Amino acid sequence: MKTKVTAIFDIGKTNKKFFLFDRDYQEVYREYTRFDTIKDEDGYPTEDLASLQIWLKEVFDRILNSKKYTITAINFSTYGASFVHLDEHGEVLTPLYNYTKPLDKKVVDKFYETYGPREKFAKETGSSDAGMLNSGMQLYWLKYSKPELFKKIAFSLHLPQYISYIFTGIPLSEYTSIGCHTGLWDYGKKDYHSWVYSEGIHRILPPIVSTETSINMNYNGKRIKLGVGIHDSSAALLPYVRSIKKKFILVSTGTWSIALNPFSEKLLSQEDIKKDCINYMRINGKPAKASRIFLGNEYSYQVKQLAEHFKVSKDFHKSVSFDYDIFFELIKDFTYCFKWHSIMDENMPSETTFSFDRFEHAYHQLMVELVLLQVESIKTATGDDQIEKLYIDGGFSDNDVYIKLVSHYLRNMELRTTDSSLGSALGAAIAISDVKLNSKFLKKNYALKKHVPFIIK
Repeated sequence: MKTKVTAIFDIGKTNKKFFLFDRDYQEVYREYTRFDTIKDEDGYPTEDLASLQIWLKEVFDRILNSKKYTITAINFSTYGASFVHLDEHGEVLTPLYNYTKPLDKKVVDKFYETYGPREKFAKETGSSDAGMLNSGMQLYWLKYSKPELFKKIAFSLHLPQYISYIFTGIPLSEYTSIGCHTGLWDYGKKDYHSWVYSEGIHRILPPIVSTETSINMNYNGKRIKLGVGIHDSSAALLPYVRSIKKKFILVSTGTWSIALNPFSEKLLSQEDIKKDCINYMRINGKPAKASRIFLGNEYSYQVKQLAEHFKVSKDFHKSVSFDYDIFFELIKDFTYCFKWHSIMDENMPSETTFSFDRFEHAYHQLMVELVLLQVESIKTATGDDQIEKLYIDGGFSDNDVYIKLVSHYLRNMELRTTDSSLGSALGAAIAISDVKLNSKFLKKNYALKKHVPFIIK
């Protein structure tokens, strides 16, 4: 008997992953690949879309003919803020422009002169002024910088929907990609922002469907349910939303640490915007308020500096556990010691200075300062909402010092950590499933752990 499975392509900027999940969402197969970047017409690095398309088809066709598995459904999770532009024949017109590509300042200024001011626009769209990371701005840039090319666009598809289009041939839009810091969506009106209509951009945006939409197709002689794709951050949030009954904050940690509040019903406040809050979008079109800090990036930089200073191995920080005595010694006369490399903070000194003679002391000082930033980020995401549950996943979920400190500084919240490198892939599988999740799902699939604050001496 072949095992019935759901297939998921999870496309990150670095790793391209393919998973098979059984009916209980247990991973039964995976494979990874990477592609070298190519260059766009300005010499800026970008995704090799042609190689990606070949790999997608090759993997899927191979698994489809497997003697071990029967694919019943397939869905797609990818990074956001990226458009694929198609002509009337369905051919790709441009490179997949990298969302880190700098935008011409004149174009951005012209946009805000016409549709600003920036603060009002940020409040309405849940999008900070972030250049190409606001994918809607890419369409505006194309219209005015490359007008002849823009005229040839029949459809602009966000990357998750383009990957789906490769298999279905049906151009569609869906909520999580539209609502993710694109500058396209007006959260108050629950429709595209007025600038989209003023510029005629809506004509090249395909019909919007629910993220849970699936298309039943005969693919190479097999009946398969094909999903329309989902933005990876919204996908990672979905298993929590579906299996937890009470309100919660999810902190997804990695290079960026993103505190997500999927229960915030209000538009962003002026204070939120000042703190660089943005909105992601849930699959039902509701906002998920997000507060971001460059925590993992800063951590990597600082532990490298500490390892060089104390002449220890570069991985020594991984062996440090929380030490109560060191912590209480530090907070007796606490002062800020670290100047951040990639974070702006009013408390940081002009230079990094400390008088510790052991790595462990300096490391605890670093972690206290980083966690204080993290706590502020969590409080910003929480806002006025009464939320008592806190979940942390990703790279910092197994950092003992980080977890003990977050638990200590947020004693009023119940802290649980989860361990799943499959977050967005599992979310994409759940999005096209009719299965109801219960509270045991996270425990079974995510190695859920509860943490109790330490006792203050």
